[in-house]
Amino acid sequence: MNMLRSIVLAGLLGLNAVTAAPVLAQEAAPAAQTAAPATDAAAAAPAEAAKPAPPARLKPVEGIGMPRPGEMTFQEQFSSTGHYARWIHDAVLLPIITVISLFVLGLLLWVIIRYRRAANPTPSKTAHNTVIEVVWTLAPVLILVGIAIPSIDLIAKQYKPAPKDALTVKVTGYQWYWGYEYPDNGIGEFVSNMLPADKALANGEPYLLGADNRLVLPAGKPIKLIITGADVIHSFAVPSLWVKMDAVPGRLNEKSFTIDKPGVYYGQCSELCGARHGFMPIAIEALPPAQFAQWVRSQGGTMPGDKPADAAAPAAPAPQAAATPAPAATNS
Repeated sequence: MNMLRSIVLAGLLGLNAVTAAPVLAQEAAPAAQTAAPATDAAAAAPAEAAKPAPPARLKPVEGIGMPRPGEMTFQEQFSSTGHYARWIHDAVLLPIITVISLFVLGLLLWVIIRYRRAANPTPSKTAHNTVIEVVWTLAPVLILVGIAIPSIDLIAKQYKPAPKDALTVKVTGYQWYWGYEYPDNGIGEFVSNMLPADKALANGEPYLLGADNRLVLPAGKPIKLIITGADVIHSFAVPSLWVKMDAVPGRLNEKSFTIDKPGVYYGQCSELCGARHGFMPIAIEALPPAQFAQWVRSQGGTMPGDKPADAAAPAAPAPQAAATPAPAATNS
């Protein structure tokens, strides 16, 4: 009888162990699932901590990238197109117009003195002079050809398409501020507004030209701007880089250039666009390529050749729930 009772009790205990095992496994599964996000968060924390800090904000230099007091000519240029354009102005156009002006002034003075009534009581009746007519016809033609050759070359340089490796930035004009977007680097649009007078003074920037968020570009690398307008016609103009292009709603205009050296370069909207037209400045911060790449990554963007974040970090192994041993059967 005692033996029969022991056999029955052992069978009941074994049945309880078999029934409890799935329940214990189900209770362990949520715990493992709860631990998984914590593991993922721990893996994501180093990646977030590895995000580089943006480089220090460049300080503007007086007279570079901005107008100078009493300046009567173009600003100092910091792009290859700007150097060529200023050379045409200083070495071609100014000498030609100076010579022509002095020649015409001297000719007028000579005619006034030589052919005045007191010195020439009997006027000449000469009606035609073939040599003079040939000279005053050919001379202007040659002058215009001499001006046209470098001028057409400058126009071609200004509208030359950007190379394939150029950095692309989309510029949008709004009433009354600018928006900048880096589509190739994965940086969404951010807006740039004029700094108040006190903040501009504190930052050492010229009032009406300083902006809270600058357009950051690499120095020494080709740049392609895609320029458009969101509401009315604006004009993106930076004189020291010889950059000027209308921002027309519904139209994409392209402007390519290369900045010679790092620095801060200022411009303004150059198209009358409304009541606050004079209060939408342009501030370009040109950084060395390494610092520009650091800035891009600090904004959450990527540079060509960067690995995606999910491919750069190896996937963490999935946590496994610890096996829970079933309670051993006991004899009573």
